[in-house]
Amino acid sequence: MSNDSKTGKHHEGDVAFIRSLAELLNESELNEISVKREYGEHDRLTVSLTKQVKQVVQAQAPVAAPVAASAPASSAPAAPAALAAPAVGEDPASHPGAVVSPMVGTAYLAPEPGAAPFVTLGQTVAEGDTLMIVEAMKTMNHIPSPRAGTVKRILVDDGIPVEFGTPLMIVE
Repeated sequence: MSNDSKTGKHHEGDVAFIRSLAELLNESELNEISVKREYGEHDRLTVSLTKQVKQVVQAQAPVAAPVAASAPASSAPAAPAALAAPAVGEDPASHPGAVVSPMVGTAYLAPEPGAAPFVTLGQTVAEGDTLMIVEAMKTMNHIPSPRAGTVKRILVDDGIPVEFGTPLMIVE
């Protein structure tokens, strides 16, 4: 939070405003609130609140299978498709190579409809390469690979809603 630090003229009102936003977040079905107030050229308040939601991950295997089936034959070789099947009883979120969603939004595997996906099963990626996009509040947020490795599993379909912490891919 930044405001007029010399006078603190907005401090009391800002604290009350943030408390009311936190109450709104707790009392509603919202998971995230972001607000930016402009008081003047060099005087603003930016607040982002995110509700920590415990997520129960259910049956990720059926979600992974359609991704491999829906990928064009030329973009995904047949051998890596076998990598998409999780081990029985394995929780993808606890996998050391899991890439999870940093926000609530809609996951997109390609930069635009009809375009080639950012990555495919079996593809080698470098740290920082874009794996997918999560759209949140009309903003396209590129999800970078946290490490160099190979895309072992794609756990979400294109265009589906995701929550904070949802496992998106496995990169080993």
